[in-house]
Amino acid sequence: MKIEINLPDIQSFIKDIQEKPAKFFQAIRYDVRKSVGRYLTGLMKEELTEFLGRKRYQRKGKNQNHWNGSYNRSYTLKDIGKVAVKVPRDRKGEFQTKVIPRSQ
Repeated sequence: MKIEINLPDIQSFIKDIQEKPAKFFQAIRYDVRKSVGRYLTGLMKEELTEFLGRKRYQRKGKNQNHWNGSYNRSYTLKDIGKVAVKVPRDRKGEFQTKVIPRSQ
């Protein structure tokens, strides 16, 4: 994929930032919130994988605990704002993430 940018587009972009810096920084903050949410979700998925001792969709024995989807949760981080994450869960309800404390 090739992106072509010309000088008038760059000048227009810089002018928009100078005229409305709050709008620009709001867009950056939104992207940071999404990135932080995806990162934390990934950490919790890896944490559950380690807890169960196998990857998602792998089975060991008949009565073993396994993945049981996830639930949505949001919380507020200072200077970033509201962050949305998907907290994975296990079938027996034994998994508790250490990435985000339960009562926070």
